[in-house]
Amino acid sequence: MRLSRSGYLIREGFRSITTHGFMSFATVAIIMACLIIIGSVSLLSVNIDAIIKGLENQNEVVAFVDETYTQEEAAALESQIAALDNISSVQFVTRTEAMDNFMGNYSEDLMEGIDETVFRDRYIIHLTDIALMAQTKTALMGVEGVAKVNAHLDYAKIFVTIRNIVSIVSLVLIVMLVFVSVFIMTNTIKLATFGRREEIAIMKMVGANNGFIRLPFVVEGLVLGILGGGLAFLAEWGIYTVLTGKLIGSLTGSFITVVPFSNLAMEMFIAYMGTSILVGIFGALNAIRNYLKV
Repeated sequence: MRLSRSGYLIREGFRSITTHGFMSFATVAIIMACLIIIGSVSLLSVNIDAIIKGLENQNEVVAFVDETYTQEEAAALESQIAALDNISSVQFVTRTEAMDNFMGNYSEDLMEGIDETVFRDRYIIHLTDIALMAQTKTALMGVEGVAKVNAHLDYAKIFVTIRNIVSIVSLVLIVMLVFVSVFIMTNTIKLATFGRREEIAIMKMVGANNGFIRLPFVVEGLVLGILGGGLAFLAEWGIYTVLTGKLIGSLTGSFITVVPFSNLAMEMFIAYMGTSILVGIFGALNAIRNYLKV
């Protein structure tokens, strides 16, 4: 196809957007609405997952050192503990520090007659994956010098269950929304093309080949997809910023945190633009397929 003819067909694709303004607007609006719904569910899933991970990180494992060990001997165990699998961080707490922490949480009356010898040197341990807490507890008990390990296995199971449920439900919802959205968007583009079936038939009758007819529709679908994806991204950004701003204000001091949009912006932009462009082009090609059979 000559360059001049390609330029003409591309201009025709852009002209069709303004000529059929209402249907172009409807197509962009549907693309925007579907992408915002999918994006909102995805962002909700990301934030729920972040909250659960935050709670998991607060679920500590405490390894108590044998009472017969001196503080230097107890401190020397850190390298062995840190070398175990599934260990994210290790903090050594001396007897004195343990007593000070206890006194900070309880009244001084309870501390009468109690000194630091009552407490043990210990390690505060955070895990990489709390689903493996039971195995990690067993490994810690295998370290010579560790006398006891406190691990909240029941809480760990609850967090893991919640995390798995949220992941599965979110994935199912997103997949369903993607299929429904693609169906709605492609059918909207089909509806927009329905009124131009006679135009396509006339072009076929005067000898235009399929490629000549398709290109303006592909350009139109591409442009509408870019518009819909870009506007949906900006709208999602604005909605998320406003809602999370109000949420953060009402949850000051709470353990709940919100993932900043800037952390997800690039991934969201690529997903929005990629989806909208593919749907726009696919919808345009699919919409005129039957009308080319003349």
